[in-house]
Amino acid sequence: MKFATASIHGRTFVGLLLEDGRILDILRAEKKLFELETVPGDLVQCIQLGEKFINHVKQLEQWARKEEETESYLYTLKEVLLLAPIPRPAKNIYCVGKNYRDHALELGTEADIPEHVMLFSKTPTSVIGHEEKIDPHLHLTTELDYEGELAVVIGKKGKQINKEDALDYVFGYTIVNDITARDLQARHKQFLLGKSLDTSCPMGPVIVHQSSFAHLDFEIETKVNGEVRQRGQGKQMIFSIPEIISTISQGTTLEPGDIIATGTPAGVGKGFKPPKYLRTGDVVEITIEPIGTLRNYVGE
Repeated sequence: MKFATASIHGRTFVGLLLEDGRILDILRAEKKLFELETVPGDLVQCIQLGEKFINHVKQLEQWARKEEETESYLYTLKEVLLLAPIPRPAKNIYCVGKNYRDHALELGTEADIPEHVMLFSKTPTSVIGHEEKIDPHLHLTTELDYEGELAVVIGKKGKQINKEDALDYVFGYTIVNDITARDLQARHKQFLLGKSLDTSCPMGPVIVHQSSFAHLDFEIETKVNGEVRQRGQGKQMIFSIPEIISTISQGTTLEPGDIIATGTPAGVGKGFKPPKYLRTGDVVEITIEPIGTLRNYVGE
């Protein structure tokens, strides 16, 4: 199951992406089938409903496939604008640094490979959606970089979560591009400013429900202008998703809709000699199946 936040004719709705490429307007489908409107118009609120929401959507999906008159609640992707699945997170996005050994080495030495989960964050105002423009912030940086990452979306509230139980707290998975101003990062001796410029957290295009995603077997690929820059696999992560969730939750409460970016593989712009930083007009595509491809371009 693939969930999206989309807009049509200025109206935002929570949608389900079907196998035929169309998107189901969940609230309008519910109204037509049940003559009710119980589904929230915000994906985080839907996530908070847990399995009740998932079971309800499954019923709507089965009905919609058989229904002939679908114009009022089924759209093609050309008709809608896909927003970030969670357009404005309630909290900063949790980000794991140097979680792929080769990435740690391309930016440093063996001493830079972390022994414990390394965490920083990106602010909610940095989030944009699929196909949206990345602001290059030319007045601030000349070293804008990309980082393709798998992101975990938390599904229920938890604290002091055991590793063995951690995946029970996952709603689903999406893609994040951890855009980074390397020069700001170096100048300020920390990550927040260099990681939180407006438009520096492209996210999407959808959230894949955890039941449809193999969190260990995924492959990630990042292209810039069609050139493959990054290739990685989930099994290459130093710290697993259960370990990351458990570590964060030991003293910090995780809540539905919280987002955790799990780190990037080798091949970032800074790792090349000379570096290959992003420039105006560049197109960045990050692919993780079955989530799809997150595509954004760098503006002027």
